[in-house]
Amino acid sequence: MRKSFVVSTIVLALAFPVNSGLSRPQASVPPPPGWAPCPRCQNNEDRKQAAEKYKVEGHAFDVHDLSGVWGFNGVSDAFRNPPPLTALGKERFEATIGEKGPDGVPLHNKDTSGRGGGLINCDPSGYPRLHTYNYGFEFLMLPNRVLQFFEIGHTWRTIWTDGRKLPAEPPEPRWMGWSVGHWEGDTFVIESNGYDDRSWLDAARPDGGWTHSEDMRIVERIRRVGYGTLEWEMTVIDPKTYTQPWVAPKATIKLVPGTELGEDLCVPSDYQQFNQQLYSPGVRGPQK
Repeated sequence: MRKSFVVSTIVLALAFPVNSGLSRPQASVPPPPGWAPCPRCQNNEDRKQAAEKYKVEGHAFDVHDLSGVWGFNGVSDAFRNPPPLTALGKERFEATIGEKGPDGVPLHNKDTSGRGGGLINCDPSGYPRLHTYNYGFEFLMLPNRVLQFFEIGHTWRTIWTDGRKLPAEPPEPRWMGWSVGHWEGDTFVIESNGYDDRSWLDAARPDGGWTHSEDMRIVERIRRVGYGTLEWEMTVIDPKTYTQPWVAPKATIKLVPGTELGEDLCVPSDYQQFNQQLYSPGVRGPQK
C-alpha cells in the first residue's frame, strides 16, 4: 500500500509541475489529535480561519524577530527573467536541455532532483532553489545564528550571526551554501557563497534549468513589515554565468500560523520504482 501511494504521489507531482501554471486541488488534510497541520495540508479556507483565530491582522510584532512558519509553496516566479548569459552560461544551460518523448513533449530528464519528469536520483534541491519551492519553511532565531528549516528535503540552512565573515575561498562546496547574516536597521541581510554548482537556481521553460558557477554569491534582504508578512529581496551575482546580477522580483511571503512542518523527502528506492514502472516504459513506448 505504501509503495502504491508513493508512486501515485509522484505521478500527480509530475502531472502538475510547479512551473506549468496548473495547480493541484487544494484539499484540507486534518492533523492527528494534538498535532498541528502542515502548511501545504491546509486549503485557503483553513488559512483564512487561522488568520482570524490567531489575530494576524494588527498583531504586535518585533521587526528583529523572524520566527514562525512561512509560506506553503515557495516563490515560484523568483527566477523567470534571466539577464544575458555569458558564453559559459549558454554552454551550461544547453547542457540542461533533455530529450523529448514519443509525443514530442520535453522530458525534463536532466533535472535529477525529483522535480523533473525524467529518471530521478534525488539530488538535493539546494539553495536558492528551495526558495522557489519548499512546502513552507520555519525561521528559528538563536543567539548566534538563524536556522531556516524547509519541509521539502527536511533540511535546513544555518545563517551565522556571530560576526564571522564569509570564507574568501570556501574549502568545499555546499548544496545550501555558506551563509552569514546581520541587521541593517529593520532589514536582515544574508550573504552567502560556496555553492555546489550541480544545483540549479530553478527549472526553465519549456525544459532545462538555470545554472550557476561555483563562484555564485547571493545577497538577500528580508523585512518583517507586519506580524504576518515578510518582504524578501534576492540578488544573484555570478559573472561566470550571467553578464549582470540577477535581481529577483521583491517577494511577499505570508505567515502560516498554527501549523508545523511535515516531512517531504525524495526517497531513492521509491523513485526507482517510478523510474522502472512508469518513466522508462513511457519513454520507450509500447514494446513489441
